[in-house]
Amino acid sequence: MAIQATGVLLDGCVLTLLADEDAYGYSLTQRIKSVLDVSESTLYPVMRRLQTDECLSVYDMPHNGRNRRYYKITERGLRRRDECAAEWADFKGRIDTILGGFGGGSDE
Repeated sequence: MAIQATGVLLDGCVLTLLADEDAYGYSLTQRIKSVLDVSESTLYPVMRRLQTDECLSVYDMPHNGRNRRYYKITERGLRRRDECAAEWADFKGRIDTILGGFGGGSDE
């Protein structure tokens, strides 16, 4: 069974990677795919939505005769990244409370 990464988690991943440096779409999707089992067809709508929500801005740069679309995190995106991190920490803590009991030797 694979746990699916969706919603807030994917937002947080995209925003966190872009907080370090701007990235073009393919590069960004490959970095995420190297860690999570998620498709490009899932990630591009996430990036478009974050752009619509003004968490990302985009710009084009020429590369080998073509343009690459780069994504850049905005101030709003930095705040959203922090919210995602807080929500993840809360969620992870709750799940750890439940799953952390496995193998704990409880006799109940």
